[in-house]
Amino acid sequence: MSVTVDLATARLVLEAQPFSRLLGARLVAFGDGEATLELDVRDDLRQQDGHVHGGVLGYAADNTLTFAAGTVAGARLVTAGFTIDYLRPARGTLLRAHARVVRAGRTRIVCRCDLSTVSGDGTELLCAVAQGTIAVPEARPAAS
Repeated sequence: MSVTVDLATARLVLEAQPFSRLLGARLVAFGDGEATLELDVRDDLRQQDGHVHGGVLGYAADNTLTFAAGTVAGARLVTAGFTIDYLRPARGTLLRAHARVVRAGRTRIVCRCDLSTVSGDGTELLCAVAQGTIAVPEARPAAS
């Protein structure tokens, strides 16, 4: 697989996603089979007990898994599925999702993502792990 996407282009892809803009997600690393996405934890991203809502963690896992796959397969990918295990309540000021490619096939790419919260003093705490399969759509023939 040949990839021509760099960090600047990947950031443009993220910026084109309205939901990612709503959450304030930032792509901070992209390349060599890995990607890292961060977002500031705000009160409107928490559930009733003050933890980051599981849906926000799911979003971060899904998007970061796909961006990691994009480092080896380009920008035209879709998530085929993923699982997430919540290990502990997500508390902190920053949510960081780091994903890496486990295996890149011709039509499917398997990735793993670790989700951590970072506290105000810089302490990072793993709160969830996810694994996903990213589909590489078939290239469509050019219209004549």
